[in-house]
Amino acid sequence: MTDQSIQTWLGCHRRAFEHFGAVPARILIDNLKAAIVRACFHDPDVQRSYADYAVGYGFIIAPCPVRDPKKKGIVESSVKYVKRNFLSLLEAKDLVDANRQLAVWVMEVAGQRKHGTTHEKPIERELMKPLPSIAPECAFWRTAKLHPDCHLQVDKVRYSAPWRLVGKQLDVRVSETTVRIYLDHEQKAVHPRGAGPGARRTLDEHLPPDAVAYKQQDPVWCREKAAAIGPHCLAVVERLLANPVLEKLRSVQGIVGFARRFGPERLEAACRRALFFENVNYGPIKTILENELDRSFDPEGALETLPDTYTGGGAFTRDTKTLFSSH
Repeated sequence: MTDQSIQTWLGCHRRAFEHFGAVPARILIDNLKAAIVRACFHDPDVQRSYADYAVGYGFIIAPCPVRDPKKKGIVESSVKYVKRNFLSLLEAKDLVDANRQLAVWVMEVAGQRKHGTTHEKPIERELMKPLPSIAPECAFWRTAKLHPDCHLQVDKVRYSAPWRLVGKQLDVRVSETTVRIYLDHEQKAVHPRGAGPGARRTLDEHLPPDAVAYKQQDPVWCREKAAAIGPHCLAVVERLLANPVLEKLRSVQGIVGFARRFGPERLEAACRRALFFENVNYGPIKTILENELDRSFDPEGALETLPDTYTGGGAFTRDTKTLFSSH
């Protein structure tokens, strides 16, 4: 790994413990942000994810005191030892090759020497604690606000939570496989972890009732409802959904919904009139129903009432009687 993120920090611990098959009782560390949120001589704040890891593996976190070079020197001396005795002599093709050489060097050279402070071999496993039977999850914590669309964002992935929590700051625990969302230590949601930036994880039960109803009224649902109302209603729906420029799903949902307010028979008649006059959209159909223009619609009579401008035989006009007689 080439960063000091929380995920990298925890992952390095796990791989080290599993390599040696044991866990040290105490880990002396410098105050990097992935481990210590606020460095303090008397009362440092441990990163929440690292604290969970320490409990899971059973080791004690021992931060170096601030501005105490003598204590920090114990840590730094080990870093210098690695730099002078391994890195300065390293000849590797790539990172994989360097890791392979490092594993051999740790077990056969660095681990077999007599430590200057303890006067023991660092590789002595009997001085360490056994690995837990079940390894703790490699997880980190974040805080995120639940947005009006009932989703919060972590690492550019959006996860849903109950709509009643919109506007609240929630605690999010992200492991390698799952994302758990909490409010005041109570779990409110759990999701599989998103695959990458832009991914979205949504549970319908987290959305408000009207949003769930809208989501379920997809084009297939609208076509089925329109077909049950009648052929003219279905023709209106098909024409609107085929619009190549503008998405008309909301218009279609509204038109199909008129069946509950005005009845399916009247909606079918209104759609017939709209098709006849080539005025197919939500607004005109609503006007037809509210003004009861569907009740007395007569296609033959409608042509007779059109002005001569539309029915006459002008040089630049269409024969609307022949055109509309096909409806």
